[in-house]
Amino acid sequence: MAMPCVALAPGLQVSRLCLGTMTYGEQNTFEDACDQLDMATETGINFFDTAEMYPVPQRAETQGRTEEYVGRWLKQSKYSRDHVVLATKVTGPSGQMTWIRGGPSSLDAWNIRDALDSSLKRLGTDYIDIYQLHWPDRYVPMFGDVDYNPSSSYKSVPIEEQLQVLAAAIDAGKIRHVGVSNETAFGIMEFCRLAKYDKQLPQIVSIQNAYNLLCRTFDTTLAECCHHHRVSLLAYSPLAMGLLSGKYLTPDGGPPDARLNLYRGCYAEAECRYSLSKPNVIPAISAYVEIAQRHGISPVALAIGFVLRRPLVASVVIGATKTWQLQEIIKATGVDIGDEILAEIDAVHEHFPNPTP
Repeated sequence: MAMPCVALAPGLQVSRLCLGTMTYGEQNTFEDACDQLDMATETGINFFDTAEMYPVPQRAETQGRTEEYVGRWLKQSKYSRDHVVLATKVTGPSGQMTWIRGGPSSLDAWNIRDALDSSLKRLGTDYIDIYQLHWPDRYVPMFGDVDYNPSSSYKSVPIEEQLQVLAAAIDAGKIRHVGVSNETAFGIMEFCRLAKYDKQLPQIVSIQNAYNLLCRTFDTTLAECCHHHRVSLLAYSPLAMGLLSGKYLTPDGGPPDARLNLYRGCYAEAECRYSLSKPNVIPAISAYVEIAQRHGISPVALAIGFVLRRPLVASVVIGATKTWQLQEIIKATGVDIGDEILAEIDAVHEHFPNPTP
């Protein structure tokens, strides 16, 4: 089965599936990573996503190991660099990850330059195809928080400064395109407005936000902004951290090595958003699993197929800790999610809207 590709930007073709790598160096060894990267590439996936803070759960002892693994694989791979699309991310302000530039305290020019040079070194490459701001340098509700509280705002680095340093990196040949992640409609509008009125600044090409059957908040205001400004969605967490596979619905709460079990209490961002105790999470998952069973497909195929059908999704960022999981996801792309199934999905969504926003 050939993996289809789409144009994310002029001269940039990406596969409809993007292999996320955030478990490499924590749950996955280097050998595991090579097996996954080889399998993905052999099936036509040319798009790989990582971040300077990976692997997760994040720790000082492992930070940067994921990029190192991807770089080592790329060096020994039979595939040339120009056949691979590499995306990585600079860490946003964080009071917890003190081992990354002391926080980092901001996403200013110095932090972006230092992060970029370090990522290039770990990845063993001269350039990064899509360099992304992992989260905004300003207060926004994220990772399960939904209500904006003006009193939580703080002085932030101007977006113009961020675009200026990214423009310089493009001119230096260190990056080719710019993307954002965990961004809001306001942020998209600001990035695009600044680039429109100053042609020396780069236009963002992508936004990497969570999007799945349990979280369709992108469709409210972000979708309109992205449509008019030609910003494509790189949809991460299409299985809602594995919830949509149905594995956590079993009486024993799922396999002990499943991520939400293995790292219980150590993975605040995931647990805040994907807690099974949140209202309507289990009923919604059960309803989607029933739709899949009724139509003779796997819950994974239903979840992946739904995201692939969305009009603004350029690529779906997938992740797996085992090769059979990756095989299942790749196979899922060949399952057609027709209008009848979509109508049933929308009916569940209307009843249980966005339980894991």
